This record gives sequence, structure tokens and C-alpha cells, in this order.
Amino acid sequence: MRLLSKKDSKLIMDPLADNNPITIQVLGICSALAITAQLKPSIVMAVSVIFVMAVGNVVISLMRNIIPSKIRIIVQLVVVATLVIIVDQVLKAYAYSLSKELSVFIGLIITNCIIMGRFEAFALANGPWRSFLDGVGNALGYGVILIIVGFFRELLGSGTLFGFKVLGDPVERTGLYALGYENNGFMVLPPMALIVVGIIIWVQRSRNKELIED
Repeated sequence: MRLLSKKDSKLIMDPLADNNPITIQVLGICSALAITAQLKPSIVMAVSVIFVMAVGNVVISLMRNIIPSKIRIIVQLVVVATLVIIVDQVLKAYAYSLSKELSVFIGLIITNCIIMGRFEAFALANGPWRSFLDGVGNALGYGVILIIVGFFRELLGSGTLFGFKVLGDPVERTGLYALGYENNGFMVLPPMALIVVGIIIWVQRSRNKELIED
């Protein structure tokens, strides 16, 4: 017996590929620019958005029949703001240095158009279970791109992953540095996030010609 029906599976799988929030819908680009110079904050941001979007979608779905249409946007903002505050407080309690590194960008999850878009387009019209799957799927699609961008920017820009030197020591000239390799300083600059995302979009659309617009 399958845990998820084919229709429910698409809610998770589609945002990971052909309907990715960043590469196809071009949403959430600010996060890709701001916090992907290193892999660790990219992962933390991805996990934070998964929590906020999955739980938020369920809450909005449960409340959808009692929310007056005139104030639905305000209610959605209150829900997402409450969840973001929870994330922020948890980070401050258990990962304070990382919380300072992410700074205002955790708070800006409140204005992430992916989250508000899923509240409005899906959670208000569907039940809690499907809304949960939709939230997880779109957040995973968003998070995967952040992690890929963070991986390559930290690896090629600093020669590290999670702060650990994986290409050798640039000072002592060990590992790849002994062969003349140099870190690409441009990779840690914000514009390189857009270039890496652009490469991901190119690869994705070259694999699926249906994504190419006329």
C-alpha cells in the first residue's frame, strides 16, 4: 500500500523539478543572493522555510473556512510572522552565532513571496494534509536550490565546506593549492549567486525542452 497517492506525490516532486519556485517561478531570489556564500546558513535557511511553510500551510488550511476574505492577507502575515519568531528564538537559543550570521534574513522569511503565494493559491482551497505536502514540496524545491548554490559558492570561493578546508591549505599550499589552484573571490560576492542560479536554470531547461518559452 502506497503512503502517498500519485496526485499527492506530485505536490512534493513537481516543485523539486519542473515547477521549482526559484528556477521556474523566479521567486525567493533575495535569499539566494543573501545567504548562500556558505553552505551552513543555506541549509539552516532551507530548514527554516520548510518548517514555516509546512506548518503555515496547515494552519491556514484549518482556518480557511473562518477567515474573512477581507482580512485574509493580514491573517496569513500573522501566521507566518508567528512561525518565523519561533524559528528566530530557537536559533538564538541553540545556534546564536549562526543566528547573528543570518541576521535580518530570518525575519525576511515573513515577506517571502513563495510562502504567501502558497497560502493564497493552495492552502486556502485545500485540506490540511494536501496543504502540508504542498508546503513541504515547495519549501524543498526552494531549499535544494539554496543548498546547491551555497555548496558551489563556498567550495569554489573559500575552498571550504561547513568551514572545513576540503581543497587543502591555501597558506601552506597543500592539496589542490600545491597544483596552483586559487580560490575564486568572485564566488563569495552576491552577483555570483545569480550566475550560479542562471547555470542551474540553463541545465534544467536543457534537460526539459518543455520549459523553454517560445
